Amino acid sequence: MLSPIARSVLLASAGLPHFAHAQAAVPAGADSSFTVLSSVVVTAERGPQALADTIPQTSLFDQQDLADTTATDLPGLLQLAPGAQISRTGGPGSTASLYLRGASSTQSLVLIDGVRVDSVSLGAAQIAQIPLDQIDHVEVVNGNVSALYGSGAIGGVVQVFTKDGGEHPPRFNFSVGYGSYHTQTQQIGANGALDKDGRTTFSISLARSKDDGFSALNPRGAPNANPNANGYLNESISASLRHKFSDKWDAGVSYFQSNGNNSYDNAYGAPTDLNNLYTKVRQVSAFANGKLTDWWTTHFIVSEGDDRSVSNTNGVYSGRFDTDNRQYTWQNDFALTAQQKLRVGYEHLDQSLDSDAFAAPTRRVDSGFAGYTARFGRNQVQANVRRDQYSDFGGANSYYLGYGFDITSHWKVSASYSDSFRAPSFDDLYYPLSGNPSIQPERSHSLEAALQYASNALGVMRLSAFQARYSNMIDYQQVTPGIYLAENVGHAKVQGLEGSWSGHVGKTDVRASLTLQNSVDLDNDVDLVRRARRFASLAVNRSIAGWRVGGEWIVSGPREDSSGKLGGYGIVNLSARYNITKAWYVAAQIQNLLNKDYEAAYSYNSPRRGAYVTVGWQQQ
Repeated sequence: MLSPIARSVLLASAGLPHFAHAQAAVPAGADSSFTVLSSVVVTAERGPQALADTIPQTSLFDQQDLADTTATDLPGLLQLAPGAQISRTGGPGSTASLYLRGASSTQSLVLIDGVRVDSVSLGAAQIAQIPLDQIDHVEVVNGNVSALYGSGAIGGVVQVFTKDGGEHPPRFNFSVGYGSYHTQTQQIGANGALDKDGRTTFSISLARSKDDGFSALNPRGAPNANPNANGYLNESISASLRHKFSDKWDAGVSYFQSNGNNSYDNAYGAPTDLNNLYTKVRQVSAFANGKLTDWWTTHFIVSEGDDRSVSNTNGVYSGRFDTDNRQYTWQNDFALTAQQKLRVGYEHLDQSLDSDAFAAPTRRVDSGFAGYTARFGRNQVQANVRRDQYSDFGGANSYYLGYGFDITSHWKVSASYSDSFRAPSFDDLYYPLSGNPSIQPERSHSLEAALQYASNALGVMRLSAFQARYSNMIDYQQVTPGIYLAENVGHAKVQGLEGSWSGHVGKTDVRASLTLQNSVDLDNDVDLVRRARRFASLAVNRSIAGWRVGGEWIVSGPREDSSGKLGGYGIVNLSARYNITKAWYVAAQIQNLLNKDYEAAYSYNSPRRGAYVTVGWQQQ
């Protein structure tokens, strides 16, 4: 039986209530620069607020950003977010890990429409299985916000919002594409109102992507790996239905599912082995929002987030890990005054694992949370507290206190102090021979100070200084030869500067970020693995007549990895889209224009230069 460490290596080879989307849909190919300051986000305080008013560093990727990017999945998009680094073990569909402000992949929370979809076994979500085809927009909050969302929000929160309907007659769309590595894509969808008054809206989207891939492992670093190409197949669907009963009540359901079949390399197998990992990420929820009085709004959500993985070698089944996250949320928003809001809520979470590797009891989590936000003249305050009570190890408290001051109508300074935690995964607690039921949550204390400029002329610019100290980190200590036991022994510190800009220069849209950080393992006085000290990104797009043209530059400095050092790299991607008519368009991309040979994880290959073309139609 594989240990959690060995299984992680093998796999590497391979609540927020449903608020209505606050930003209007942006037609693909349109100039979206005017929406920068009017954009509304909900993740930073569990309720609607202007993007420029958030105290935590918050990024928004709207429909125009998704249309502009050369990325096809969530990890590719997140490379453009401030403070975010992505490591991959091969091409599309291969295991991808997010390092947000130096936090590990298990220390940043991923939500789909407010629902957890992480593996309770490994403690992280399969972000590589979330295609952009099913996404309406994405919000990223950097820094410690466990006081809002509970376990895992140490580095921050990534919230994916799936496609929603609009108050217009039903509109249909489809696209087909082809490109390098014999990549084939198809997508079809429809959305709109089912009645004349727009009270019942719907959306449905189906997508399929298939490629032949390339060999994930470099034989120089893994001579036992099969040198064959590792392809990937993904089939996904998202759907939503919402009905507005009155001006005060609405309710609906949403559904997302992504099925993947990824061929992967195993460094410890035979050169002839054929390995496949079959995955499923699914979210289903029912929700209701009601305005009980002029000052009291309530939100209910009942949901389930699933993570499935089944592996086989040479066509023979070799194991499965199936997670169910059943979540119940009740949030109440109280408008104390026009500038003061109180949010109080309760969440119940049941997490269960079905695996033939080991058995684990169902985890029950009962959580209460409260948040207060206010403006007093030029002063802004945000305070959050949360208590999470776990059935398997006890309770954990977390808090967030933030303050902002408007120096002028454009300039703002802010500061925050917060405390957060990460609950042990089921592998940490129960895996045979290595699990330790007595371990406690990882803890983190964070400080942040920021200077922000926001205007209609340029957008939102922000410079943040941050520091996070980690204690009680879970590490696997050798107790006898070949046997490792999970223990709370680790300490780490991450500190750095983070600059970001989301806006425009004239008619050119710009998104830029630069991070300088030190991520240090204090026990061994070494850098944390796969965290570069310097990394940056730049995306520039412009509409010219019927064209939309753009480019991306993604840069990373050298990083340490567990088996060797990773060199720095710079990747350039180009995109162009032409509107043939109001309905028909053609789009083209060149990824890795300079054909860089680089590693995002030690001994794993990355895609070389590739060209892709898409033809699509959108009903007007």
